[in-house]
Amino acid sequence: MTQFRLNDSGRETGFWNMAVDEAIMEAVAAGLQPPTLRLYGWEPPAVSLGYHQALDGGISREAVRERGYDIVRRPTGGRAILHADELTYSFCIRQDEIAGGHSVMESYREISRGIIEGLRILGAQVSLGAEQDATPEVERAAADSDAARPICFAKTARCDLQAAGRKVVGSAQVRRHGGILQHGSIPITIDLEDQVAVMPGSDDRIARQVLAGAAMSVTDLLGRVVTYEEISEAMVRGFAEVFEVELVPGDLSPDEQRRARQLHDERYATAEWNERAPSRS
Repeated sequence: MTQFRLNDSGRETGFWNMAVDEAIMEAVAAGLQPPTLRLYGWEPPAVSLGYHQALDGGISREAVRERGYDIVRRPTGGRAILHADELTYSFCIRQDEIAGGHSVMESYREISRGIIEGLRILGAQVSLGAEQDATPEVERAAADSDAARPICFAKTARCDLQAAGRKVVGSAQVRRHGGILQHGSIPITIDLEDQVAVMPGSDDRIARQVLAGAAMSVTDLLGRVVTYEEISEAMVRGFAEVFEVELVPGDLSPDEQRRARQLHDERYATAEWNERAPSRS
């Protein structure tokens, strides 16, 4: 049976999480490591910015600082996410090792099958979303406002997983040197007040309305309390069953550890990276 590596990292800082994701992608792309599913949390909570997102675009540095949270820029695109009570997944594979690997959307669909199955095991039914905002009522209320623009979970894109039109999992992808890194946020619970406090946009009242109508946690979806460990176990089973592989626990190699430390120190933990004005090139 084909084997994927399972890396269960526990809770780490956002700076280290992003560095490890990129280090694994490089090793997998080079053929030095097998396809790898990584599961982790964030300690302390952090706001992650999309690669092209401006830090001053609706993010409250003061609220982030007051709460002791971090701000880190992802290697992937999209909008800001507050990573708090959640499980984050990261999946790295070579483009030529996955069905549809040379198409961004097809590979999203293929990788998302593992997440969909994991949530099905928990009792939740989700599907890939279309380009849509929240409910029609909330859309009308926010029609002339950019209030919720900085918040990833205020809008469901084709690569996200949704239930009843509300985003449940937000994902993003980057491709380099023949490798794919796709990672995403699976909220266990969502604290609307905390979300809007650190990402108020131009009008926190409307941002709160939009987010309430557009996002849903796994706990909300199932109508019961769910633990980090329960979701993690379900994701492992989902990937194993969908891809018909054995997921073998494995730590980072010494080379991956060294590369992650370098990326952490020289990129992800630096103000130059996290506060820069991103280029659109």
